[in-house]
Amino acid sequence: MIQLTPQKRQLLMRTVTRRETSLLIFTLVLIVAVSIHSPRFLSVTNFNDILLNGAILAIASIGQMMVVITGGIDLSVGSGLALSGMLVGLIYKYDYGLNPLLALLLGALIGIALGSVNGVLVSKAGVPPIIASLGTMSIYRGLIFIVSKGQWVNAHEMPDSFIRLARGHILGIPNLIFMTIFFYVAFYYFLTHLKTGREIYAVGGNAEAARVAGISVDRIKYAVYAMSGFLYGLCGVLWVSRFASAQSDSATGFEFSTVTAIVIGGVSVFGGTGKITGVLLGAVLISIVENALAVTQVSPFWKLAIQGFIILLAVTVDAVMKNRDRKTVIRGRQV
Repeated sequence: MIQLTPQKRQLLMRTVTRRETSLLIFTLVLIVAVSIHSPRFLSVTNFNDILLNGAILAIASIGQMMVVITGGIDLSVGSGLALSGMLVGLIYKYDYGLNPLLALLLGALIGIALGSVNGVLVSKAGVPPIIASLGTMSIYRGLIFIVSKGQWVNAHEMPDSFIRLARGHILGIPNLIFMTIFFYVAFYYFLTHLKTGREIYAVGGNAEAARVAGISVDRIKYAVYAMSGFLYGLCGVLWVSRFASAQSDSATGFEFSTVTAIVIGGVSVFGGTGKITGVLLGAVLISIVENALAVTQVSPFWKLAIQGFIILLAVTVDAVMKNRDRKTVIRGRQV
């Protein structure tokens, strides 16, 4: 039997109780359990689908993470993603030639414009984030039906070069995986090493203290919504390319998937805390759960129930931990 020193035992317990480690262990257990029930779950084709679907969710969740860290929420992610994708899809539908990379850039610019609306409403007009983004969610979804006239953009109306944007491979690795890795590395550096990234956490931790410290709280709040729009605008183009279709009801409820991914990943809904590595694991877990429900032929309505349960559980755990920390601080002061 291996004897551990108190220091090593403490290090082991700290590693096991970390959110990222717990998520990884739970994900592996889930994969094994589903594979036993349905062996085809472990097929290369199925796992490729899981990673590609999870990639789009992972990228969009970065934006949601930054918004929530500042104490806000963006409920317009799904409709903004769909509107960006539809507008780019219509360009191809009406035979306007567009380089796929320019289509990606156009989607990002559309997303920035949509995200900026939320940013202005929250930072300048003082509208509560949930109300601002709930309103724009409905507006953007309505605009999709207006600009598309209720019609779809189908695969035969898109050039192969555009479809390969999300479906293509580099050295045998899907383009979407490369893009996900790029954005996670870039935003990890941004949030941990750059001044603006650290200010995002400061605003979420205590907005008044951040203002006293000379941080422009309004600028930061505007910036996170604009960056969220940038990311879901990109995802809108990738979504259309991935599924070779732009539909009026695309990404319905997708915003709740991003919220679920980040709360699973350890981002506190109370603001101020969260790691981008946890968000990536949360997005992968959500993608695995969705695929597992399909493979095991469980009713898709369970997806909504599971997401709701996960969100409630994560928020409850955060609240309990915050109350415990607050009581610990109070006891320390009394001593």
